[in-house]
Amino acid sequence: MAYELPTLPYPTNSLEPHIDAKTMEIHHGKHHQAYVTNLNKALESAPELTSKTVEDLVKDLASVPDAIRGAVRNNGGGHVNHSFFWKLLTGKSEGKPVGKLAEAITATFGDVEQLKEKLNAAGVGRFGSGWAWLYVSGGKLEIGSTANQDSPIMGKAIAGIEGAPVLGIDVWEHAYYLNYQNRRPDYLKAIWSVINWAQAEENYLAALK
Repeated sequence: MAYELPTLPYPTNSLEPHIDAKTMEIHHGKHHQAYVTNLNKALESAPELTSKTVEDLVKDLASVPDAIRGAVRNNGGGHVNHSFFWKLLTGKSEGKPVGKLAEAITATFGDVEQLKEKLNAAGVGRFGSGWAWLYVSGGKLEIGSTANQDSPIMGKAIAGIEGAPVLGIDVWEHAYYLNYQNRRPDYLKAIWSVINWAQAEENYLAALK
């Protein structure tokens, strides 16, 4: 069965003014859709792989034929990352971490402001396109970044970091350019106003299992 674009869990204008509706329309309906379309096209030559979830597919890129591995890495990764990202955004943000995640952030970073500072630095420091991540590795919270559409779930040999994501922030220009142009730090500062901390807590608890 072909992979499909997930429906956004909120209207495209619900994140304004921090993320504008036009950016959301293009980001979700054009960019994410292109990843899904290109992933399905790449897998036409290996249809047996579509029985896997897209997460399991990119976790085991070694099982993908050489001829399409790059396309699956890029487009499968884009599908995984964006499907994860949309759920982490909300127009009704709690404004601060909740539950066990809040406790872990305090224990690891001191407070949420220091977490934001470190995660934003990872995003600003990512040369070119990529992602900034808060993830669990060895039971502990870590911060890092990946290039292009790589993810911590792909493993250290591919992505440079390895673990279960809790927060992922898209720092590709298409995520912010209409509203922020080349001001990536401004975008990273603004996105904290629309973080879905309840979803992040859910991700954190799942990562500990």
